[in-house]
Amino acid sequence: MTTPEPVLDAAFARRWVEEFRATFATQAERLADLDRQAGDGDFGANLTSALTRAQGYVDADDPQTYADVFFAVSKGFLNTGGTSGPLFGMWFRDLAKAVDGPATTQTLAAGVAAGLATIQRLAGAEVGDSTMVDAIDPAAQALARAAESGVPVGDALDAATTAATDGAESTRDLLASRGRASYVGEVARGVLDPGAVTVALFFAAGAGAATGVDPDTGWLDPAPRR
Repeated sequence: MTTPEPVLDAAFARRWVEEFRATFATQAERLADLDRQAGDGDFGANLTSALTRAQGYVDADDPQTYADVFFAVSKGFLNTGGTSGPLFGMWFRDLAKAVDGPATTQTLAAGVAAGLATIQRLAGAEVGDSTMVDAIDPAAQALARAAESGVPVGDALDAATTAATDGAESTRDLLASRGRASYVGEVARGVLDPGAVTVALFFAAGAGAATGVDPDTGWLDPAPRR
């Protein structure tokens, strides 16, 4: 039996968020360790708190559309301390704001691109700075190509996952020039950026919600993939 092509509706968005929460939970300590090596070590705890708040807003608001699910999620992140939580919150808010009518691969691509522009404007980060932008930018490009080609949502999310994962992996070899990792210079080289990793996990969770296949996190092993 073939799996029906997912529709970007409230039910799918809820599955995506729940898959993201579950995937992040399995990697939270590893992400905290990455942050300890290059920052202040609070990344895992802050985003765990943000995801808990996000689920609380989803439960309380009972959103009935894809857009409203991500508006609820954005509130959970925007009401979290630190820097990364609010940046993710604004990104999720742009995912929701891009929807005008039925959500499609095109609106997903537009939302990811709009959120990228917001983060770059506020944080001043570019590709190569070893931040979440290194994963969002290639994912946005992959989604734009998928939207232009008329690729179904599930395939588009697979492509975004691959692109975001490759982007996150690239941060191992980058010298951070933004965020706390920039303060420690060469000490942070060889360490994956936790924000970029989280972006990759987010898209992997979306692909998992679409296909029913658990996200692959083996690439997070200390030794780089060959």
